[in-house]
Amino acid sequence: MSDRMSASSMPVGEANSELECFPYGVKHGDEGVCLMVKMGPYRILLDCGLTDISVLQSGLEQPKSHGLLVATNLPVDLVLCSHAHPDHAKGLLSLHRAFPQLPIYASEATTRLLPLNWLDEDGKIPQFCQALPWRSPVEFQDGLTAELYPAGHLPGAAAILLTYTTGRRTYTVFYTGDFFLSNSRLVEGLPLEELRGLEPDVLIIEGTYGTARHPHRRNQENQLAERINRAIASSYSVLLPTSTLGLGQEILMLLRSHHNFTGRNLDIWVDGSVAQGCDAYLELLPHFPTAVQNFAKHQSLFWDEKVRPRVRRLPLEQRGIVGQSPCIAIADNVTDLSQYCQPNTGPWLVLLPENPGHPNEFQPSLFTPHSSPLVEVETYLLAQHSDGPGTTQLIHNLRPKHVIFVHGAPTYLADLASLEELRNRYHLHSPAVGTLVDLPIGDVFVQPAAPETNYEGELNELGTVVTITLPDAITADPRWRNFADTGLVEARWQGEDLVLRGLSPRELMNQNGDRLAWTDLSCCATCKFQRGQRCWNPESPLFGFKVTPDGYCPAYERQDE
Repeated sequence: MSDRMSASSMPVGEANSELECFPYGVKHGDEGVCLMVKMGPYRILLDCGLTDISVLQSGLEQPKSHGLLVATNLPVDLVLCSHAHPDHAKGLLSLHRAFPQLPIYASEATTRLLPLNWLDEDGKIPQFCQALPWRSPVEFQDGLTAELYPAGHLPGAAAILLTYTTGRRTYTVFYTGDFFLSNSRLVEGLPLEELRGLEPDVLIIEGTYGTARHPHRRNQENQLAERINRAIASSYSVLLPTSTLGLGQEILMLLRSHHNFTGRNLDIWVDGSVAQGCDAYLELLPHFPTAVQNFAKHQSLFWDEKVRPRVRRLPLEQRGIVGQSPCIAIADNVTDLSQYCQPNTGPWLVLLPENPGHPNEFQPSLFTPHSSPLVEVETYLLAQHSDGPGTTQLIHNLRPKHVIFVHGAPTYLADLASLEELRNRYHLHSPAVGTLVDLPIGDVFVQPAAPETNYEGELNELGTVVTITLPDAITADPRWRNFADTGLVEARWQGEDLVLRGLSPRELMNQNGDRLAWTDLSCCATCKFQRGQRCWNPESPLFGFKVTPDGYCPAYERQDE
């Protein structure tokens, strides 16, 4: 791997080897995924999750006499979109407008879901993306073909096999996009059996969850359903902010088919672009698994006011009154949530999906001081991507020569690149944006040094106390903030190893199933201004900040019994 030139200075026609990868975006921050792969003379753009596509236009524009700029050639030969999520597709419309003659391809379901990325656009979005079939190689240029395989994760999501054949040999690149090996409610998992032993020259794979290990998908669903069930039984309403596509629809299907809710006299309200995503899904029934199609023959997938629990659209004028009796609401994750949690409603439980690689920060801007006085905020895991064991399983089954990790926090990708089981078998790369990756085939390759992920400390026994001392370098990792949030850890044995885990404020408050341990203390856990692990007293120096249950400030006032 070499850091030879920046995105703005990269010559689009120059090559040092038959295979290269240049990342314009790798989903390390707010930007999405956008990768240029060069195979021989051809340049293929994989996804375009960029908000600003000027980096793709750099060096391709010349001034005209009237002062406007016009594209004189194309940045790539073709574009392949893996799926319709914004972090992979939001830049495609701008790219099409800048280069109308540039061919853009995706699966048929993806072409029909793409317009949901531009709901704020005036007028009808043109049908600029061409549909490709599943499991059928399509030749775009002489010797260059692409073949799509279902990737799980989202309806229409595709893993892409690129093949370039010259007179001397054949080169292959396999791009997973976002993938999921497990079956979910509306999407079957990536068909691993079909791809076993593929042996591509290059595998470009997402590493969203790093090396983390997750419970089985059904266990995750049951945990979420149980938490919602307990909240409803305690007369809480539940608010679930989600993205337009994917998670919201999965949760709806879970609630409609889970034994805790089937036949229950309960209203489920769906608002905003999530409701529009449901409408788009209803147009794609032939693309869903057989079990889902059979379900749809007997009742609607989403909108149903007869079969309990009832699923309804939430009219705008009812946002402020929904929740006067226990219900479930699914809304956009960018909406001001105080529109729902009004003072005359609630109490509310707000469930936020876990964001891997980033602190699970609760944003005070989601609510206003005029929100319902009873709002609790928690997180849940309902994975849409494969975990660490799933990622390594796919790599070992494909047996590539080079592996490029993208789509994940840098620390998570470094964890994957440090695994001995991978370093001993494959050439590993985890490039930053603007770093050109050479992918030599057949050359002697020296694996670069693994990122430092281990920390050496000291252990001291002093009577009945054991002290573990670690270097302060460990605090530079962004995960430290979550780990050390309360200053308390839990230790347990795992074979011969001792595993330490940080305790969250929510776990402390819910110990033994209640908050009785704090009722006799003047602390944040019993303060009337503490909601959702945050201080809501404008007179307090802690206003808007996350507080620990045993915290205290001069503005403390005890909750009414």
